[in-house]
Formats: sequence, structure tokens, C-alpha cells
Amino acid sequence: MRSLLILILPFLIPAKLHAANENFQSLRKAGKILFLGDSITYGGEYVVFFERWLRVNHPELKPEILNQGIPSETISGLSEPGHLRHGFARPDLHERLDRALKALNPDLVIACYGINCGIYQPFDQERFIKYQQGIESLKEKVEARGAEIIFMTPPVYDRPGPDFDYDDVMSDYSKWLVSRQKDGWRVIDLHTVMKKELTKKRAKNPTFKYSRDGVHPGAEGHELMAQQIIGFFAIKPPLQDPPPNAYGRIMMPLRDRMRVLRDAWLTEIGHKRPMRKGKSLDEARKLAAENTKKIEENLRAILKSPDRHEAK
Repeated sequence: MRSLLILILPFLIPAKLHAANENFQSLRKAGKILFLGDSITYGGEYVVFFERWLRVNHPELKPEILNQGIPSETISGLSEPGHLRHGFARPDLHERLDRALKALNPDLVIACYGINCGIYQPFDQERFIKYQQGIESLKEKVEARGAEIIFMTPPVYDRPGPDFDYDDVMSDYSKWLVSRQKDGWRVIDLHTVMKKELTKKRAKNPTFKYSRDGVHPGAEGHELMAQQIIGFFAIKPPLQDPPPNAYGRIMMPLRDRMRVLRDAWLTEIGHKRPMRKGKSLDEARKLAAENTKKIEENLRAILKSPDRHEAK
């Protein structure tokens, strides 16, 4: 099933493409693209799907894509008492943000926060304000360094409790973030799309879930997330995959490269969440270079194929 999903991803990209997409200019200008978020971003499958699209469909663009998500993290600085059973409070993005921006110096930041920020409790105005303040502070700090920022609303929460549905809280957080588009903010609304798709799939299969635990999407959920990011930037339909499994062969080295650099930079920059240390930057870069070679070999198989064409 997973292999099938990997192969059909190019055909699922939203069809509404614009010949002159202003958002694409952000990709054209970016030398470094930094993804920030919680455990969903740390897992990073949607980041890999996005990078695969970029490498295959726009080989003329060669930005460095860096994943700096951290599990459990919030942008609100909040943590529920129950989280202490893990031995630590939820990490706060703002504790590490200045160091990360200085060390990585991104041109474009894509941030996805919210699922942890309501700390899995019913809606509370004070918590909501903390989330808003955290988002606004992130935007201010990124733009103060001359970079651009794009926000993503939190994915759908798929495990209603007996007393309340936490996804209602995520809907409120998402609606506020989308409302900031009127102020010129750039926002990709993952939540609304995922909720609509979940409803459609549940109509056919009442047991369907994007995530087993309600929080962390599986492969299909990450693909849907990636589709929204790709659709936000795309200026042309994606290429089909003439060489058998070429897209799939790109995925593994892209994933390995993302992970080794992710963990190395998290360790280098520092944070307060207990987790395994990454390799040194020197060692990580050597391993990343090996994966880059594999990626380029498979890209050549796609890009030099006489049969390559755009998806219809």
C-alpha cells in the first residue's frame, strides 16, 4: 500500500495551478528553507515528499531544506501537568529560536504548530492568546532577519474524547491563523483540507483514520499535507514517473539525508528536550553527501527519460 501511495502522489496534487504563482518566487529566491514544528514535522515525511517534488519538477532550484522540528514542542510555551510523567515539560520553540535562526540563517521558514499548544484540553482563552502571541513572535523574529515565513494550520486531531472534541479547539486555532491572511500573512490551511478529506473517507469506510493515536498522521496523512504545500507553490503540473519506481528510489536517500542533518543540527544548536544526540556536523555532512549522490543518480534517470511528461 505504501509503495502505491508513493507512486500515485504526483497525480494527487491539487489541479488549481496558476501560471504566475507569487509563492513560487519564494522558492526561486530561497537558498535555505527551514521547517519548524513539533513531532509531526520532526518525523518529517511530508518534508521529504515536498522535497521530492521540488527536486524532480524544479531541478533548476537547489535550496538546502532543513528540518528542525522537535517532538512535544509548542509555540505557546505551555505544558500540561500530565506531560511531566515523561520527565520533562513540553519544550518551547522560543527557547531555541534565536539560536536556530542565527545558526541556520534561512531565507524561508515554513512553520506548523498548534496540535500541542492547546495541551489537549477544552478551549481556553488564555491558552489561545499564548498561541497567538507565540505565532506573532515567530513571525516578527523571522522577518527581522530578512527571511520570509509561511504558516501551516495544525493537522486534524482524530481522537474525540468522551467529554469534548479537541479537534474543535484546533479548528478555532486554524480559523484564527487563516484569518491573518487579510493582513498579508501567508497561510496553508492543512486543517480544513484534512478534515474534509477525513469526512469523505469516513463516509466510505467508518473506521478510516489518518493517525492511530489521533495526533501523528501516517503515510497517507503526510502525503496529504505535502500536497497542500506543493499546491501552494506549484506553477505547473508535476512530472509523471516514466522510469519504474524512480520516485520511490529517491525517497529513501532523501529521508536519510533529512534525518542525519536534522539530528546533527538539533544537537549543535541545542534544546531542552531529552532525546538522542545527533552526529557531529562534519560526520552528518559526509553522510548527507553520500545520500545526495544517490538522489542525483535517480534524478538523472527521471530527468533524462525521453518518456517524461506532465501529469494530466
